Amino acid sequence: MTDKHTPIMGFWRTWGLSVGVMVGSGVFMLPTVLAPHGKYALYSWLITGGGTVALAFSLAFIAKRVTKPGGPYAYTRAGFGDFAGFLMAWGYWISIWVSVAAITVAFIGYLGAFFPILKSSPNGSLAVGLGLIWSLVLLNCRSVNASSLFQLVSSLAKFLPLLFLALFGLMNVDSANYASMAQPKDSVSSLSAASALTMWAFIGFEAATIPAGEIKDPARTIPRALVTSVLAVAVLYMAVTVAAFGLLPAEALMRSTAPLSDAAAVLVGPYGAAVVVIVALVATGSGVNANLFAAGQMPMAAALDGLFPKVFGRLSAEGIPVAAFVIGGILASAALALNFAAGLIAAFHFLILLATISALIPVTLSVAAAWQFSLRDKSRRASEKIGEGAVMAIGFGYALWAIAGSGQESVYWGFLLLLLGAPVYIWITSDREQDKP
Repeated sequence: MTDKHTPIMGFWRTWGLSVGVMVGSGVFMLPTVLAPHGKYALYSWLITGGGTVALAFSLAFIAKRVTKPGGPYAYTRAGFGDFAGFLMAWGYWISIWVSVAAITVAFIGYLGAFFPILKSSPNGSLAVGLGLIWSLVLLNCRSVNASSLFQLVSSLAKFLPLLFLALFGLMNVDSANYASMAQPKDSVSSLSAASALTMWAFIGFEAATIPAGEIKDPARTIPRALVTSVLAVAVLYMAVTVAAFGLLPAEALMRSTAPLSDAAAVLVGPYGAAVVVIVALVATGSGVNANLFAAGQMPMAAALDGLFPKVFGRLSAEGIPVAAFVIGGILASAALALNFAAGLIAAFHFLILLATISALIPVTLSVAAAWQFSLRDKSRRASEKIGEGAVMAIGFGYALWAIAGSGQESVYWGFLLLLLGAPVYIWITSDREQDKP
């Protein structure tokens, strides 16, 4: 950021950004999709939670040493050079604005519970979605302070009710429901399938690393926010799943289209469903804002390094990348419109596939960069390097497993997407060389 710019994001706002991306629409359906896997669904949370904690520790390590904005882009560039950094920025940027569109679709779906006309009116749904996106684009363009405060408040507004549901639910479970849990015959395949589902719930934790230029004392704040947010969300997810399994019979849970609403209804009656819908609206709205914030901050960091088009690095008098936010909003709006265009829904799902793999690869290379930094640090004792290396090896292995678990098709298209960035890199760096005196 510019010299006159004063960072305003402390620990809690940084924590809220990470939680805001992680706790989105997925948690509201996970109990249903995990129910067929019975007890292995609960074991899967231990695997994915442990793997994500290892990733968080790895990024926390490198965040202390690379305090520039950009998160995974900045870490990859520091470890492996400009071209690798650009490719990660390119893929991650695409994943962000596509995610904005996807979460907006979920927001519209939940809003349809209160306004049924949205379920039968594509034009009305699109108008609501565009209104949400551009309201939040405007918020981000106006003030980082306002955007980060909104993010913290909305993150707490969805985290605390879910935590209440989990804790209150755990005190009122029916043990007979646990006895009715599914009993898969193939434990290995069931555990693998359940883990593949739960691992998506943590994607986005790295968002806290992106706006380092807006964070007070990033070398200290980012690591603390990363690790505590992942631990908090891991506990929340596990508690919510155990509570849902104990409040609803297995067969009812597997048929449910709104498992947390049904679980809340068991606790507080018919108003429970409405409460959960409101929390879901807050969760998805918070997720849209968090991704839009990252969609402006990450390409700005790359542009200021000369590795993204210059327009993304243009800052307002307050040091805000307005152009980057607007471009991200335009692309997210186009992806949203694509979803509501007849015959093009498959294309939108294809973009979501690319968005998922494009977010995983930069995190994997960031862990590799952290590992490299640890091994090259001569000031650290051998015992420290061994401990750090073990955690980073677990994180790296888990990230590879997560990428493989996303399927051959997503890996194939994700790789092609990265290669498509090569001509863009050539164009940008050629212009940069021509600008030199």
